Amino acid sequence: MTTVFIGFLPLVITVSDMSLFSPRVGIVARAAPSSTIPIDDFYAKWMVGAAVFFITLEIFHLVLAGLPPIRKPWIDDTNFVVGRDFLNTWMGGRSAFFGGPAPWFDLRVYNAAIHAVLGVHYQEQYWSYPPHVVLFIWPFGLMPYLPAYIAWCVIGIGLYVFACSSAVPRRRLLFLAVAPAVAVCIFFGQNGFYTAALLIGGLLWRARRPVLAGVLFGILTVKPQIGLMLPVVLLLERRWATIAAAVITAAVLAALTAMLFGWNIWIEFWQKVVPQQEWLTREWLAQYGDGGLVAIVSSVVFGMHLMRLPLGVDWAVQWVVSALALGALVWTYSKRRDPALSLALLVTATFLFTPYILNYDMVVFTFVVALLLARADNTAGDRWLLLAVWSLPVTMILASIGKIPLAPIVLVAFAARLVWRLAHDDGREVRPLLAPTVRMPAAASA
Repeated sequence: MTTVFIGFLPLVITVSDMSLFSPRVGIVARAAPSSTIPIDDFYAKWMVGAAVFFITLEIFHLVLAGLPPIRKPWIDDTNFVVGRDFLNTWMGGRSAFFGGPAPWFDLRVYNAAIHAVLGVHYQEQYWSYPPHVVLFIWPFGLMPYLPAYIAWCVIGIGLYVFACSSAVPRRRLLFLAVAPAVAVCIFFGQNGFYTAALLIGGLLWRARRPVLAGVLFGILTVKPQIGLMLPVVLLLERRWATIAAAVITAAVLAALTAMLFGWNIWIEFWQKVVPQQEWLTREWLAQYGDGGLVAIVSSVVFGMHLMRLPLGVDWAVQWVVSALALGALVWTYSKRRDPALSLALLVTATFLFTPYILNYDMVVFTFVVALLLARADNTAGDRWLLLAVWSLPVTMILASIGKIPLAPIVLVAFAARLVWRLAHDDGREVRPLLAPTVRMPAAASA
């Protein structure tokens, strides 16, 4: 795994052509509209580098995996199925037809079910999702593993790109689809495409389609850490319709799940899965803190532990950063500010606030980078910082080899820069994230 990601280093150097960051080019970029050649050069070079990495990673993974089996999940030479965490989604989808996932909240029962499919030597797995996720993943349980995994990735990328398409020009959608975070998300078989689509769709449409935005936020409760900061923003903006729609959607999903699989399923979830997740974030750090999970968790507490600091210090730094992230978000949304910079700060504050969030959840940052990269008020430093954020899902793994907590460093720096830009914004770059709706004059439409 590490060998694959090391190969990305020369690509980062290549796509970040030094000439693009010269002061002269920076002046041209600030003075020119976003459609001029220098800005498109950024997108093109970064996109080519990402596409090369994307193809290299997936080919390497398939070479490790060998030929696919016909009737069961595809296990590679590292004793993981191709798509790794998608195994949980596939098993969850199958559970919909056998009384629901409640038995799998028990670690031993869940792994016994996995061993019945993959053999007794397969890696230990944890079920971590709220029960109502089954309402959305059950179709994948109807398919054999490999077609289900392919469909999961294709549909997820499609939804993510579609959610971004209302704010990102069509010529730059490929930039979103081949980003490092997308390659990592496919490798792990994770749901970063879907959570990003829900979060971005809700944020973009909360003004024009408040009920739709609330429905999307309600569905996002299948991975609640991604939406932790949304209530703060919605309350400060007084989006009452969106709040109501989100609450009603979450309640309907919870009730529907209980009616299908029994009301006790939510009690068992809180009694078994929630403590298990708390153990993963606390006791796992204390007992197995030097394992591979630290390399892909982007939170502050995991980053501090990477430097072998005492666990109490790790958590103290996390809570301080969480408080600062919350304060920055409240300040940002306490009045009307630049919407693109504000959205970027919301996403960044979410990753700094929560103690457990991973690199494959960073798909949403690709949208943030696409949104900000074309701004005429960017400096050369801003473009370097955007490159660091864009490549972070990969570079943080490389940095972990040297015990460097790159994710917290980059995200704190990015948040600080966003706050500075918001505080010094003169209003020249303020524009709506969505193009205004064009309406025909009454006389012309008659």
